[in-house]
Order: sequence, then C-alpha cells, then structure tokens
Amino acid sequence: MQQKKDKYQTSSSQKQQRNSSSSGRKRPQTREKRAENRSRDFKEQSSARKSSGSEKHLDLVFSKKKSSPRSPRFEYEDDYIFWCRKCNLPLIGEECGICGSKGEILHLSQPADVRFCSPYEREVIEKQLISTFGCDPLGDRLILLNKIPGEDKTDEVLIDGFIFGVLRFELSKMDYSFEPSLQGAKILLKSAEGRNVELKKTNRHLNGKNVASGLIESFAANIKAGDFVLLTAGNLSGYGVSYIDGADFAAQENLAKPKALSGTGVQPEVRAPSKVRALPEYETNSPSETETKVLRVRKVDSSEAFLHPKTPDLSVCIEANKKHLQVLGKNAINTIRGIISRNEYRNLPVYVSFSGGKDSLVVMDLAKSALKQREFKAFFLNTGIEFPETVEFARDLCREMKVPLEEMSAGSSFWEQVEKFGPPAKDFRWCCKVCKLASAGDLETEKGTCSLSGKEAANAVAYLTIDGKRKHESFSRARIAASETNPFVPAQLNIFPIRDWRALDVWLYIYWRGLSYNPLYDQGFERVGCWLCPSALAAEYARVKELHPEMHTRWNAFLLEWAKKHGLSEKFVEHGFWRWKELPPKMLRLAEELGISVLAEEKAEAFEIEVVGGISPCKAGGFSVEAGVKGIREKEAADFINVLGKTVYAEELGMLLVKTGTGTVKFFSNGNLLVSSETKEKAVCLFKEAAKQFVRLSRCTGCGICEKACPVGAISIKEGKPHVSETCIRCGKCMESCVVTRYFNKLVPGLDEKLKV
Repeated sequence: MQQKKDKYQTSSSQKQQRNSSSSGRKRPQTREKRAENRSRDFKEQSSARKSSGSEKHLDLVFSKKKSSPRSPRFEYEDDYIFWCRKCNLPLIGEECGICGSKGEILHLSQPADVRFCSPYEREVIEKQLISTFGCDPLGDRLILLNKIPGEDKTDEVLIDGFIFGVLRFELSKMDYSFEPSLQGAKILLKSAEGRNVELKKTNRHLNGKNVASGLIESFAANIKAGDFVLLTAGNLSGYGVSYIDGADFAAQENLAKPKALSGTGVQPEVRAPSKVRALPEYETNSPSETETKVLRVRKVDSSEAFLHPKTPDLSVCIEANKKHLQVLGKNAINTIRGIISRNEYRNLPVYVSFSGGKDSLVVMDLAKSALKQREFKAFFLNTGIEFPETVEFARDLCREMKVPLEEMSAGSSFWEQVEKFGPPAKDFRWCCKVCKLASAGDLETEKGTCSLSGKEAANAVAYLTIDGKRKHESFSRARIAASETNPFVPAQLNIFPIRDWRALDVWLYIYWRGLSYNPLYDQGFERVGCWLCPSALAAEYARVKELHPEMHTRWNAFLLEWAKKHGLSEKFVEHGFWRWKELPPKMLRLAEELGISVLAEEKAEAFEIEVVGGISPCKAGGFSVEAGVKGIREKEAADFINVLGKTVYAEELGMLLVKTGTGTVKFFSNGNLLVSSETKEKAVCLFKEAAKQFVRLSRCTGCGICEKACPVGAISIKEGKPHVSETCIRCGKCMESCVVTRYFNKLVPGLDEKLKV
C-alpha cells in the first residue's frame, strides 16, 4: 500500500522547463511553418504564465512558489488552496473535516480564482479527450478549473491535486483544444488510442528538441500539424507538438521504401527517407535545411503517474470543508454588521446589489443572516441586454427569499444608442454608462435625500450597498477594500464582505447552503452579465448562438452591417475583433495569421459629436469621457489635432493618439473618441478642448485668420483645411481668433448637460 502511495505522489523535483522565444514572427507560409509557429506561440504563452506564477505547476503543483520579480501585475499572496491526500479532496482550509489530516499546499496560477468544473465544461473536456486521444480516464472525479491568462477562455484542469492539462478556446479556429501536462500525458498513454508517437531509444537530452523523421519508430495516422502528441522513447514518456500530418509522415516512409527483393515478394525493413538517415541522433534546435522536422518534444522523463484510488463526490467535499465555510460566513457577516452599525450609517437605507450571479447570490444570503433586525432591499440593474434566464432568476430568487426587489431597467437604451456609437468594446464600454450607471444614478436620486440637505447631502453617504465583488476575479479588482465609495455615485457606500473569497469558496458555500443559482452556470458560462458584452469570452458568445439563436442573429446582423459600412470583413466579426477599438498584440498577430484586415475605411459624413453618458472612472485609475464623432476622418484630424499635444498617428491601426499635459485623447477610424485624465475636472476640460478642435476642423471656412494669428507660423491652410505642424507651441492664439471657437457653445449646445457637469 505504501508503495502504491509513493507511486501516486510525484517527486517535487519534476518541473516543466520553458524556453523563451521572440515575439516577432513572420506570417506562416506553409502548413509545417504554421504548426511550428503554433509551437512557438505555445512557448510564449507558457513564458507569460511563468511570470504570473503558472509555469511551476505544469507537472507538479506541491512545490514552493517562486514569484517573478519582473511581473508587472499585482501578486496575490493567497494564491493557493489545500489538498487532502488521504481523502483526495480540495480544501479551502488546512484541515480536512473528514479525516482530520492536514492538506498539502496546492499553489495556483494567478489570479488563483479556482472553481468547480460545470457540467457543460465537463462535456467539453470529455469530447476533447475522446476525439483527440480516444479515451477519457477522468470518469466521475472532482474536476477543478483555474483560469489563467490566454487569448480567450483558458483553464488549467486540476484532478487529484495536480494539473492534468490546459483547456483553451482558440480564436483562430473558434473551437476548444486540450493540451496535456507531463503527468496528464502519462495517464493518457495508459489507454490512449490516438495521437501516439514512438521514438527510438536514445541517451541524448530530448526536452525542448526538434526530432527528425528518421528517428521516429511509429507515428499515428490521425495526427495533424499543430496537434499535441503523446510520446514514448524507451522508458521515457511525455508529450510534444507535431509539425506534420500523419499522412505526410506515411508518404515519407513510402518514398523511402525500396522495391521488394526479386522473386521473393518480401519487403525489406522500412527505413526513413535518405535525406535524414545520416542523422546519428536527435537533432538540435537548428537542424540543417536537408532535415525534415517531424515534431518538437515538450517534456519527457522516466517518472510514473497514477490516478488516486478514491473518487469522492461533491457531498463529501462539502462535508470536508464545512468548518471552513462556517468561518468564512461568520467573518463576512461580521463585516456587514460592523459597517452598517456605525453611528453615521445606522439610519441609512441598505441594499444588496443583485446581478443574478453567484457572488451576489451569496451576498444576498449573508445579508439575510446579518440583517435580521434591519430592513434591506435588493436592486437589480436590468440593462435590457441581460440573459432572459438571469432576469427570471433574479425575480424568482427575491420572491423565494422574501426580499423586496427594486428593478432598474434601461429598457431599449442600448439598441437606441448602438447606431450612434457602434459596438461597445473592452476599451470603449459606452454601454456601461448608458445601461448601468444611468440606472444606478436613478436609485441615488430616489433615495439620496435621506434627511440631508445642501452641502451636507452632496458630500455625505446617502445609502449603503452590499456588493459581491471579489479580488480574485481579476487583477483590476485585486486591491478592493472592505468598503469603498462609488466614484461615479459618491453618495453610495459599497460594502464587499466576500472580497477575499475565491470562486471555489463561493460555490462550496452555495452547495452547502442549498441555494438555487442561475442555470447559465451549468451551461458553460463563467460569468452571467450582459449577453453581448465585449468583455465576455468568445467561448461564451459561441454558447449564446446555441442557446439563444434569435438573440445571436440580431446582434450578429448588426455587427455584419456595421463591419460592411466600415469596409471590414465577415471574418473580422466572426473572430471577435469588434471587441476592441485598439487591438492588443495578440489580436494583431491573429489578424496577420488569418489574413484579416483590421483597418476600417473612412467615409465622408455630416459632422456630429455625441457624448456617451458622462464621466466614468477607469479600471486603471483616473476618469474618462467617451463620444462618437461623425464627419471627421482621423487622417484629417492627425494633420490638425497637434494643437492639443504631441500626436502619434498609427494609420495601420486606424488610431490617433494625442498626449497632453493633463491626459490623453484617442480617436479611432470608426469615429469613437476616448479622453482620459486623472481627475473628473481635467477629463471634462480636456474633452471640451478636443471637441473644440473637431468642431473647428469641421466648420473651417479657410479664412486664414488662425494662420495669421500663429506667432511661430505652425498653421497653414491646404485645400481649405487648417494644418498644424510640429513647431506648434500650443499658445492658444489660433483658438482665440477663431470664430468657430468663439461660438462653440452654440454650435454644440447642451454639452455640459451631456457630460453631467
């Protein structure tokens, strides 16, 4: 028994070694080159995960964490859970409630928001394993998923206290793929029926090396270029990445076969092609041009891997964590009571911010326990683009819990505004202002008086909101405190009683308390916000098409029409490029690989500037103002907007960037305008200055007054339009003399009202 236990426990010295590679790559030209570049991408992603604490787990998780000093991200100190080796269970505290033994530390890749695998995600894993390797050895085991950085939905798959592999949704093919870990590959090899490659025995070092075709003993026919493959070489086993198809390898073997011996009908032993036969051993990372690269070894060694003999179910897991859940709940309840019982807050209205998601569900249950002697209500911001399941669940749950519900609805605001501003984006989320913050402001207007008046009412907290934000959800939320005022609605004080919880804690609490939860979680959604949110994962957006085809059809039709107007292809929409205004490097690389143009066409329109909802706080700090501008091309603006500050025009990206002493102005080829600064006042001032320049440019008559007023000769009139050179000293003389600037408030009436200042 002890021997079997020793086999199950992997040595802590087994770790995956990653080699960094250059990020600059040329567009792949052939199938083999694409497969090789995919392998390089895999290395880069691994290196990125290493800086955030991921790489150390690929083969062994129970090792001491080493943080990267170069990582710019927030480093979570509590990036681990425990694992009971005896009961084979995850623990949110050190001691197992079943056997009483102490669990071993299981370090997690940051942000370490580990969760249970949903039924739909389990189906995806099963499908990937069977279609790829012909087997699914996981059975009914408890599976945890830990999200890690990636181009879209990317999760480490944890079983039995180790990482079995990585499940990722690839934007290039809009589908899932599964990459085994070293330990996962060894387990798959015991019953796999596909993707197997046998190498000839060698004493050479293999990890990270390219392998030539003459050194392959056998190569499965179902392998495709870019596939992860299971490797054996004598007593070594592991996995690698294929550069070629199984059919191509078979063709090479056939070319290498000499004719049968005359009169015997006997074929001699199959040999590798002559161009690689001269290789004495496994080649290095830089083979000669005459050698054929077949695959790259990721990791192999001589260790063994076994699945744990015990497969406990969820009820046992809940029992093992019950004491820890009681402590978590008690601490959260004390946080709520401690804040709302302060003298200055005792008579204020209390609300639970209820979104219909798992976190606000837990907060609702905690509030009922904490506020038995205090009335509270739930408020639900219905954006008008919520999932119907979410709206129904929010209403049903409040009835079930007997909690009064105030539903603030944005109605059709999104669909009324989307024609003006285009699709929302991760870096241009005008929809939040229109559909969420406006409704939150309505709540403040209705409840914010609270017996206060004048200056006191303007500066004091008017009501309390219990919110389910958690720091492990994202790096941007990592530093939230127990309570904070809302920067957009200052009269609102938010309380965050579960800010330190992970998704695993949340789900264990829900199961322990027997709470009803939003059915979308079982359908493959990690979050249940607006169904067309640009911040949602493409993998989840694909599920919308399956579950609600009528909703998907409406939005997709708009996106296709919008793309057509801007000279963008259907592929641009299909692969999710619409979700950014300023595309990140990963999306630029994907566009190059797929041959998709990301530069929108410029078309002449009548001038118009439309502000989105006011000023809002930015995730990265400071405040921003967003608007839609028509009738101005960014190339025209690039020749003139230098009057505001240092200008950078990236024509290939369709973006104009202006850096000033107080903030930045970004103007995109589709007409979106984004102004950012460190304070509300500076953001408003900079936005007005930018708006004045756009109005000047659109209304310019070519009179030449500004040209004469410029003391350094930086302004010239070309083809009836003003141009400002880099010699501009930004003294403002040209604006003082411009008739358009003088009548700006009449030309753009109600701007302060739109900005809500």
